[in-house]
Amino acid sequence: AWLAGGVQALASRGAAGPEPKLSDEQLARLKARLELGPAAAGHGEDQRWTLARIGDLIAVMFHVRVGVTTVWQAMRRLGYPPQQPIHRAIERDEQAIARWRRYQWPALKESRHG
Repeated sequence: AWLAGGVQALASRGAAGPEPKLSDEQLARLKARLELGPAAAGHGEDQRWTLARIGDLIAVMFHVRVGVTTVWQAMRRLGYPPQQPIHRAIERDEQAIARWRRYQWPALKESRHG
């Protein structure tokens, strides 16, 4: 490549793979719509954005169906951090967990090295 085209032929052509499904302009419009909140998109019962809901919003706004992975990548491009809700069992016993971490876990760790 260098012999045929010189230094220009060695320049990076960008990341391999298909072009993103959404343009930068579409992402800017999506971000503005997301900032209005889920209620503005008709989700009154639960005020959280999920990847599935954002995918539905993309379908309505841009007339293109995208998968959850594509939505996740779009959110990363917009700078949104990944978030996972914490679900804890009602039966959770914090004192038992603290005892286990203090006494049993150190013993288990030591037995692996011994």
